[in-house]
Amino acid sequence: MLQIVQYQKTGKISIEDLPDIKLLPGGIIVQNYYSLISAGTERTSVKTAQASLIGKAKMRPDLVKQVLENIKREGLIATYKKVMNRLDNYKELGYSSAGIVLESNVDEFKPGDRVACAGFAYHSELIFVPKNLAVKVPENVALDEAAFIAIGAIALQGIRQAKISLGENVVVIGLGLIGLVTVQLLKANGCRVIGTDINERNFDLAKEFGCDEVSLFDDYIERVVQVFTQGYGADAVIITTATNSNEPMEKAIKFARKKGRIVIVGVTGMNIPRAGFYEKELEITISCSYGPGRYDPEYEQKGIDYPFGYVRWTEKRNMEAIIRLLSEGKINFRKLITHKIPIEDGLKAYDLITSKVKEPYIGILIEYNSEPKKEFIRVKRNVDRSVSVGEVVIGFIGAGNFAQSYLLPYLKKNQVTLKKCCN
Repeated sequence: MLQIVQYQKTGKISIEDLPDIKLLPGGIIVQNYYSLISAGTERTSVKTAQASLIGKAKMRPDLVKQVLENIKREGLIATYKKVMNRLDNYKELGYSSAGIVLESNVDEFKPGDRVACAGFAYHSELIFVPKNLAVKVPENVALDEAAFIAIGAIALQGIRQAKISLGENVVVIGLGLIGLVTVQLLKANGCRVIGTDINERNFDLAKEFGCDEVSLFDDYIERVVQVFTQGYGADAVIITTATNSNEPMEKAIKFARKKGRIVIVGVTGMNIPRAGFYEKELEITISCSYGPGRYDPEYEQKGIDYPFGYVRWTEKRNMEAIIRLLSEGKINFRKLITHKIPIEDGLKAYDLITSKVKEPYIGILIEYNSEPKKEFIRVKRNVDRSVSVGEVVIGFIGAGNFAQSYLLPYLKKNQVTLKKCCN
């Protein structure tokens, strides 16, 4: 199978032909049709890995702190070896995709189901996905739109953290991919929305998605917010930027009304000025990815769900909500797609997001061959994991020595019905 990976020591990105993955307990094997490049997240990951050791240290001071603590515990040489070993590794890229189930050992999915996947949804022809990170996709939702599932869930969780009510005024800082999805979800929720960005490239699209006002992120934007909210300030401000600058936070505090809410979905400087924060008694929250369950191995890997009555919106339920909104036509991801790049040419996507190629983009999809993977149409796998014994009816082509010695006896032993045999 083809997969896009990055070598952590040098940052080199490559497309490798790797062995097919195996079905693990509690999940499904999915043949990807599309996977989405998350420009902000993946650009940061790529640039960090491609930096020198000193550059990596500057970008990740949190990891430097861990290294220094490890030196105190284990010594310099042992720590150096541990760091080098960590860097001598390959990292999977990508976390949002859609495709077809090939194998399943969980009741929720069966082979042939159309699914959207998050978290383990790498840029790969085949992926293994635990059941809580996949949702079914109805026939009226195209798989290229369904591949935006993780981005949709991230935007939705940010809105949930903002505790939005019908008719509220909301400012979205950053009109990139997540910002444009956030605008759509806010309008579907009956909000009045101001969108702002340092670049007006996506302003027309934001308006098309229902944004009531758009403005450049400059000194004039404060006046725009004041006029729009009749001098009260915004009920909520959602930051979907990808920057180390502290300006989005500083301006968000100015935009917000007294006792307003600020939610950080993207990346921004976190040096919070005390005066405005104190005077307005603001609530500032960082939204964690797709929602409750994210980064919890009990939920994500073991499939242990949170009780519905106590955690209404888990990451899986957020994903299901996005698919439902797509199915009902209340949001649209089709207009976000600017590129579809075959997996064989996948490195071109990274040239785009790292600005090696100067070309405007929003949603970049990696596209995969939609022909069924022949190596997965295997009798043994289907009998063992996909269905119960006795439920499989097989048409068999090619009854040579190998088939007579190994395959047909195995089928007979497992009580499979041989409907037709062609030789």
